Amino acid sequence: MVTLSTFLAWFGMIFLGVPVGFSLIFATIIFFAMGNWNVIYFVGSTLVDSLDSFSLLSVPFFVLTGVLMNSSGITERIFRFAKALLGHYTGGMGHVNIFASLIFSGMSGSALADAGGLGQLEIKAMRDEGYDDDICGGLTAASCIIGPLVPPSISMIIYGVIADQSIARLFLAGFVPGIILTIALMVMNYLICKKRGYKRAPRATFKEKVEAFKGSFWALLTPLIIIGGIFSGYFTPTEAAVIATCYSMLLGFFVYKELTVKGFINNVIETIKISGVTVLMIMGVTFFGQVIAREQISMKIADIFLTFGKSPLMVLIMINILLIFLGTFIEALALQVLVLPMLIPVVVQFGMDPVFFGVISTLNLMIGILTPPMGMALFVVSRVGGMSVSTITKGVIPFLIPILVTLVILILFPSLTLFVPNLILGAG
Repeated sequence: MVTLSTFLAWFGMIFLGVPVGFSLIFATIIFFAMGNWNVIYFVGSTLVDSLDSFSLLSVPFFVLTGVLMNSSGITERIFRFAKALLGHYTGGMGHVNIFASLIFSGMSGSALADAGGLGQLEIKAMRDEGYDDDICGGLTAASCIIGPLVPPSISMIIYGVIADQSIARLFLAGFVPGIILTIALMVMNYLICKKRGYKRAPRATFKEKVEAFKGSFWALLTPLIIIGGIFSGYFTPTEAAVIATCYSMLLGFFVYKELTVKGFINNVIETIKISGVTVLMIMGVTFFGQVIAREQISMKIADIFLTFGKSPLMVLIMINILLIFLGTFIEALALQVLVLPMLIPVVVQFGMDPVFFGVISTLNLMIGILTPPMGMALFVVSRVGGMSVSTITKGVIPFLIPILVTLVILILFPSLTLFVPNLILGAG
């Protein structure tokens, strides 16, 4: 009865618009108050200890890196380079959209930073070439989910902390899935654009390609510095995040000279706002974890999967269906930090690699940001593109097909995910 009242209180607060982090903290306090536990003795230490992680320190720095790139001319140069390479093919501007997202993902690791930063450029360029609004918005939203797969990935960092897994191994595991998803989206874009008869953009001359490359050269070094530094052992993912931020500041202030002191301060404030949501969510979920532990909810969930799941593949399919369903009405970060800690023991019990599950669950959660009513990418693209959420939803539906196909391929062939980390770091 106490547990039921706790969950009802939590859902009620969410329905009233209380932020998820606060609602979890308040619901946990209600649980312990009803059970006559003296919550005062451990609430402070629990909330503080939840953030005592060196790896989590990288999150605000990667967020700041993405924000700096959007405000210092880096994203524009990346987009021009992608356009010079791919703009002349059938569906060229769509391919540019996807390829630019792939490059940007190697710098920020955030889907919403991609949608908010590159999105405005991509939508304007596609409109100028005669693309319909639904394809402009739908593809921009769909391509942004490449970011959390390709390193550095904020979602992978949070998963690594939750599951106590190597961040470097998770980063490497996202490489091949990110490339597969990129190709799958390009194939669907080609088919749609060919059917609709969109005109090709003029082929860039060799001189224009060279100029575009020269203009974006320093920006393109960013993912090489981040990824190369991590996997060569020169610095940790957290140190890489700090270096990426410093490098972005260097480009913005001294190379491209488009970043001002006032602009930098605004970027820091925006980063604090974005990171604050993540911090609050982690604190709330860690505290709520006391309820889950005391009521043995994880064990009860495991028993359900053990009852109905006859094989690891069947269990994985059940988990993915559950995550896709929950992702339609629970925000991705809340779902990640609240539900995954209950599912990871189940995955391990069935002999699945936690790193493999980290990649699968990350892609699955990203599907949630593309589906209404909680599809955050839809709202971000709607804001930067000046179009309705319904228009974007209509456009994103065809691109859910290659995303789901990619998910199925990764589920059926785990070696595609684990090949690179096992090759470079050895079998985990």
